[in-house]
Order: sequence, then structure tokens, then C-alpha cells
Amino acid sequence: MSHAGLIEDYGLIGDLQTAALVSRHGCIDWLCFPRFDSAACFAALLGTAEHGHWTIRPAGPFSSPGRRYRGDSLVLETELETDGGAVRLVDFMPPRGQAPDVVRIVEGVRGRVEMTMDLAIRFDYGRTIPWVRRVDGVRLAVAGPDALRIDTPVELEGRDFHTLARFTVGAGDRVPFVVTWFPSHERVPDPVDVEAALRDTEGFWTDWAGTCTHAGRWHDAVHRSLITLKALTYAPTGGIVAAATTSLPEALGGVRNWDYRYCWLRDATLTLLSFLRAGYVEEARAWRDWFLRAIAGGPRDLGIMYGLAGERRLPELELDWLPGYEGSRPVRIGNGAHGQRQLDVYGEIGDALYQARLAGIEPSEDAWRMNSLLLDFLEHGWREPDQGIWEVRGPRRHFTHSKVMAWVAFDRAARAVERFGRDGPADRWRALREEIHREVCREGWHAERGSFVQYYGGDRLDASLLLIPLVGFLPAADERVVGTVAAIRRELLRDGLVERYRADEENVAVDGLPPGEGTFLPCSFWLAEVLALQGRTAEATDLFERLLGLRNDLGLLSEEYDVARGRLVGNFPQAFTHLALVDAAYTLAEGRATRC
Repeated sequence: MSHAGLIEDYGLIGDLQTAALVSRHGCIDWLCFPRFDSAACFAALLGTAEHGHWTIRPAGPFSSPGRRYRGDSLVLETELETDGGAVRLVDFMPPRGQAPDVVRIVEGVRGRVEMTMDLAIRFDYGRTIPWVRRVDGVRLAVAGPDALRIDTPVELEGRDFHTLARFTVGAGDRVPFVVTWFPSHERVPDPVDVEAALRDTEGFWTDWAGTCTHAGRWHDAVHRSLITLKALTYAPTGGIVAAATTSLPEALGGVRNWDYRYCWLRDATLTLLSFLRAGYVEEARAWRDWFLRAIAGGPRDLGIMYGLAGERRLPELELDWLPGYEGSRPVRIGNGAHGQRQLDVYGEIGDALYQARLAGIEPSEDAWRMNSLLLDFLEHGWREPDQGIWEVRGPRRHFTHSKVMAWVAFDRAARAVERFGRDGPADRWRALREEIHREVCREGWHAERGSFVQYYGGDRLDASLLLIPLVGFLPAADERVVGTVAAIRRELLRDGLVERYRADEENVAVDGLPPGEGTFLPCSFWLAEVLALQGRTAEATDLFERLLGLRNDLGLLSEEYDVARGRLVGNFPQAFTHLALVDAAYTLAEGRATRC
């Protein structure tokens, strides 16, 4: 029987190296140690309770009337009530020291509540049951390379490969539980000072959030999204993962289940821009350093995604022992798209480096030299077909969005020479920029439809075309943009939200996958931005606020939304969605595209 709750029922805690998902009922159903992309030790999210979870809850019937993050932090508080009293469950992960920890504190709020704890450790994505024993008075769980230290003042017992406890909490009591991961061949780490860790964790996040320069409308939503993006940053290298999970389905029961625990160049560069707009320059510097390490090599070999430390080989595997979230199979780890050609990333990189310079980041000769080498390849490479922004698994095509972003790459390079005095063949780059512009307006335009189309020679629409005015390729008021927006609203809206494209039977030839998926939430944020740029402020605001209403009670969003079921779907929380929220908030407030 499935153990997982609704995707929107989860909150995120993390330590800037990995993250856990906590349900509103006190269950940690997903956690990978020691990195975001490590094997999970709690994988009930993608299976059953026997695939690993950590549950702390009242022993009898209870309700969960509310939960919240403590201020501008990643300390999660969940209220649990029974007829006899109430407790508050405080969950957090201290910013990483030597070893990763999950700390859980049960606070007595009123009355007396009998509580239970069920710790089912299952290493290797639910497949391996560890050997749990006491060593020098410390309870340890060990299997192969992984080990956990388990600390609590509560008496524990082992039964049927679960570690269990039963205890009572009165008003004012504070009962801590700590799980600490370490390599099984190394010495056992020291115990955690729980109260000091709580103060340090809250202080870290409060201090970080306090440097945000955003002070406009929708500040709380922007703030929470920025905190979420920071939580998806792998601090040791500066890499930014696309999401904390793998294989949460884009359509319930379907096969569009992908591993997003890696660093997509596109997502990472766009996250960088969101950070820069809010005044977070250190994150920009860290990303630039990560980027230069990751892409070192030949320009033709530029990947679309990398591992947290810049790893290039991310082989895709299927875990056949996991039944998947609500029966959505296969469950995948790794991502076969890592070997794809996606030309738009060249534009994203060039734009990110240019915008970083505009924001006052000091110039980097290494970054400029690398960007120039990428442009040397792109001078010819932009003419090639690719798999496009949506990583289709069908044949390569000349996707319109990819060509637009090739235009961005040359546009930003020419502007860097003009504005910052960079050394480079600006005349040649300007000529290429104009050549691409002419070709896109000729080959990507469908006169009968009165709109741009997904790929040259086709007649299908694609929401990525909404980016044309947002990156400055054409003004939002241009009649071709107006026609494209009208066509997208006419054909790609489902209950007012935007599909990436029609994932129907005809589309199988394009993306190589069966029909069906939710509405991709960043696309709706793009539409709100374009409407704002066209002066349709009321429509833009209505759409933006509707999207804000899809967030869960903690302000978190996944990749997609199932309009028929009224549920979040896809990996969670999704960086692309949260950065699109931040960008849209700025565009609506300022009345201009922040990337032009």
C-alpha cells in the first residue's frame, strides 16, 4: 500500500547539501544522504512504508491544524492535536558541518499526548535493510558504505526491522531526536547539541534572508521562493539542482518520471539571475566558479546538465523494486538527457554572464575566454538541429526557441564588447545576430496561423515562444508576438494555465513519449510577464495571483499542475517554477523584462 501523501502535503528542510521532504502528518518520506543525488535512505515517497520513512506522530487519532516555517528560515513547525492535548513538531537540518543531521524536536504545547516514533531505515532507495545495534552506548544503523547514528533520550526498541519508540509529552516538554549520517568506515560523529543547532540554523537562514533587496509587492512569495532556491544550492561547489526529488510524475500513473537532482545549465543560470535581482552576489560568484569547472573541455562537448560537482556521466537507470508515486513507473535515477544537444544553453550562459556583469560582479577573464570559445562553436553550431528546451526524446529538429537563444548568445556578447569594452569580434557577432534574427522570423513564423511555431516547417505551438519578448528578441507589442500570444492562449490553455505544448498523440513523433502531462507552471508565469509587458496589467496580475494560489501552505510549488485533479504534479519543489515566480514578480512590479 502506498505510504506517500499528496505532493503538496510536503514541506522542505535542508542543509545546502541535501534535503528531506516532511509531510503535514509528521512523516519524512524522502531523504538522500549525504548529497541531493545520493541514494535515498527514506524512499516511501516512491513506494510503501517498507521502502523507508521516519514518522513521529500521536499514538491515537489526531489532526494537523497548521504548519509554518519559523520566520524567514527553513525550520519547519507542524502542529499536531489530539483530544488530550497538542504538540509541535520542529524539523530542521543544521547547515552542514562535518556530517549531515536531521533534527526533530517534539514540543509539548498543552495537555499530555502519547506519541509514537517509527524509524524505518532502508538504504539504496528502499532496497537495503541495515544492521542496527548498540556500540559503546550509541545506536547505529550500518549497511555497506552508509551508517546512521540515532540519538534520543527516549527508550528505543527494534521490531520487524523498524526502530520504534512510545513516549508521552506534556506541556513545556521538549523531546529531541537526531539522525546523523556518516561513512560506515569512519569514526562515529559526535552527538549534536540540539538547542544550539536550532539557534544556529534559524540564525543562518534569518541572516541570509535579511540581505534580500526585494521590497516590492508580493514580497513574502518572492522571499520564500528565494529561500527555496537557496535550499536547492549545493554549497560546497555552488551548483544548483533542479529539484530535490526524482520520478515524481508529470502525469499521475504515467511514464514521464525523471531525476531532477542535477544541475541543469539552463535552470542554474536562470536561478543565478533571480539571485542577482535580489542582491545575492555571492551566489552568483559561486555559480560562475562552478560553471567554469563543470564545462571545462571542448565547446562542442558542452553538456546541458552536470552533477553537483560537475560530473558528466549521469547514466539513467530504472529501479524496478519501487512501485512509484501513486503507481507512476518507472522510477528512474540518473538522466539520459545529459547527452543531448540543446542549443539554448549557449544563450542562457551568455545572458547569465552579461547580467552578472551588469549587476556589478567583477569581470572574470576565464569566464569571458570560455564564453568566446563557446561562441566560436556556435557560429556554425546554431545551424544544427537539437532536442530543444523540453529535452524531447524524438528526432532532433530546428526548434524556434533554440535559435532565439542562439541569437541571445551573440547579442549579449556584442553588447559586452560595446558596454564593458570586452575584447572580441563584435562586428562578426552582430552579423550573426542579424542572420539568426532574419532566419527565425522567416522559418519560425507561420503566416497562416499568424504566430511563431515550435520548430521550422511545423505548425504546432510551444509555450517557450513566450520567451521571445522576455529575452529581447522582439518587443512585446510587435504584432508577431501579439499573434503568438493569442494563439497560445487559444490552443495551449487548460483551465487558464499554459501547457508546454499539446502532449497528444500527434506529439509522440516530436517528444517520443506517450500523451499526457500537467500544465508546466513556469509557462504560465511567462504568460503573466508578457501580458504585463503588453500593458494588460489586470490580466497579468490576475494570472500571477492565481498561480500564487497554487502554492501549498508553505509557499512551495512543484514542476506542473494537474488541472483536472486540482493537484501539484512533477518533481518538488522545482527550482524552475520558483525562479519563474521571482522573475514574474519583478516584471509585473517594474513593467519591463529584466533580461532585455
